[in-house]
Order: sequence, then C-alpha cells, then structure tokens
Amino acid sequence: MPGAVKVTLQPGHVKVEGPKGQLERTLPEDITVKQVDGELVFERPSDGYRHRALHGLVRSLVANMVTGVNTGFVKHLELVGVGYRVAKQGDELVLSLGYSHPIKFKPPQGVSIDVQDPTKFSVSGISNEAVGQVAANLRGLRPPEPYKGKGVMYRGEKVRRKAGKAGKGAKTSA
Repeated sequence: MPGAVKVTLQPGHVKVEGPKGQLERTLPEDITVKQVDGELVFERPSDGYRHRALHGLVRSLVANMVTGVNTGFVKHLELVGVGYRVAKQGDELVLSLGYSHPIKFKPPQGVSIDVQDPTKFSVSGISNEAVGQVAANLRGLRPPEPYKGKGVMYRGEKVRRKAGKAGKGAKTSA
C-alpha cells in the first residue's frame, strides 16, 4: 500500500482515503480483509467456486480504490468524422456528432472531463467504475461504425472495417 493512503476496515465495509479523495464500499460478508504490515490480506472461508470468485472480485475492487485515491484513473477518447467536435461550456460537455442538434453532457459528481482539442478529450476521476461508465456513455452517443470508421472511440482503438456493398460495374454477366 502506498504511504499516503489510509484504509479503515470494518466488518463488511472498507473506507480508503488518499491525496485525491476518499472512497467507500460495502463488501460481501464471506471475505475478510485484514491489514498486516502495510498490506491488505484478503481471506476466504473455503475453496468453493463462489468464494474464489468473490475473493478475486473484492481484491480487485479494493486495489482499484487504493489506486484511485492515490493516482486516479483516466480514459482518453477521440472523435473521428467530418464536423465532429467537442467543446467545454462551464462544467458541461457539448458534442457535435452529426445529429441535428448539439448534445450536452454533464458529468456526475467525482468525474471531470478535460478537452485537449476539438477532437480529443479525456475523462478522469478517482473511481474506476465511474470513469469507465462515463466514458462508455459518451462512446455510446455515436459508437464507431465499421464502414467509414466514424464515431466516438477510445484513443488507440482499432475499428474493424467492412468492405461495403459492391459497385454496379463490378458485376459480370455470363
């Protein structure tokens, strides 16, 4: 665990505080969490399928909480398409995505959106869940399409392209 992070454990509940903020989560009662020598130890009552699954889930959730309050999470998105652009007006995001109207998007509490240029922006916050959901919601406004590759996509995402329909001249008559 990083030195700047403080974890408070109660049965079925964990609270993580760090330089970027604090997060709380209710945990399943089956998994016990202990703090030993600056590390968190997760224990399960048996090796049954359900307990093994919960063990990994709880460990990942708490690890993401620790990372979030210490360094935070960022998802980078970009717009591809003629006339597609993004701008920030106050705390709202205004997207022009080829519809007849601009789309206004207000991020939830704890999530911030930074616009680098008219086609690139990023979603950041301390909760991995919230950052990922906001990024997915923004991508869902105009998902990348396979014929021209236009839409809102994660930076570096590869869109699998389709050929499209064949032209009239391509047919050969026998």
